[in-house]
Amino acid sequence: MKTLKAPRLRRGDCIGLVSPASAPSARQKIDNGVRYLEGLGYRVKVGQHVMDEHGYLAGSDKHRAEDFNAMVRDPAVKAIFAIRGGYGTPRILHLIDYAALRRTPKIIVGYSDITALQLALYKKTGLVTFSGPMVGVEMWDAIDPYTEEQFWRMVTSASKAGVLKNPEGEDVVGKNPGRARGVLLGGNLSLLMSLMATPYAPNLRSAILLAEDVDEAPHRVDRMFAQLFHAGVLRRIAGLLLGKFTDCVPSDPSKPHLTIDEVLKEMLENVRCPVLANVQYGHIPKKLTLPIGAMASLDSRAGRLTILEGAVRP
Repeated sequence: MKTLKAPRLRRGDCIGLVSPASAPSARQKIDNGVRYLEGLGYRVKVGQHVMDEHGYLAGSDKHRAEDFNAMVRDPAVKAIFAIRGGYGTPRILHLIDYAALRRTPKIIVGYSDITALQLALYKKTGLVTFSGPMVGVEMWDAIDPYTEEQFWRMVTSASKAGVLKNPEGEDVVGKNPGRARGVLLGGNLSLLMSLMATPYAPNLRSAILLAEDVDEAPHRVDRMFAQLFHAGVLRRIAGLLLGKFTDCVPSDPSKPHLTIDEVLKEMLENVRCPVLANVQYGHIPKKLTLPIGAMASLDSRAGRLTILEGAVRP
């Protein structure tokens, strides 16, 4: 598939804000996020339905998709940032205007539940998107300087991103010494699994697979990796990146269980490709921004992750 890239962000560009999954807990998070972006010199357009509520969703599927598609079709909007994750993007994948995004590619930013949308966009259009900080999570209240630097460098510069380094004190752990090169795909593990056997799942053959998760009991993470193993995915990927598995603890620690570290260690016994673990990525305040769909390489012996191209065009 031909890779599609959006133009880089420039000061004065318009950023659209949407809630394709769950709604933020307070309007203040949107307002503060808007002030943050405007303070950096950007213009901001907020989707009509960002504060709607329908149970755990930010309004109906129709309205969430309409907000996203409106930003895609608006020629003034150069980037679309998710306000938060939660749950909901798998429900709207069939409603997305992929053809419009192919005609006018835009920067798409989010992580967690937004993984489903990002992988679907790659499958349908080849668009490189950005698994990075969200407006109502990191940007509204004192974004971490490491996170901020990593993010804005990725979306404003068309230069090759190069080596991505963890912050000091967070060492990357290499397994299965070797080098791998491939398209970087993945994100939140449970959302990746929700796409399996659907028209929205990208081909993971020869890819560098990225995985992280949050609030999943170890046995659930175990089950997801077991499915990837039995589906042959872990044998076909070129390399594996493991981010942070945050708050992945047993629901009842008094009962027999495995820890998340034990689950990951045993899973890796079935993986032969090069692996980098403890990548600074996931549901954590201090995080890398990773370009989903870009070419990347990893060297597990050197503990090095490299993005081999600019993730946006000039």
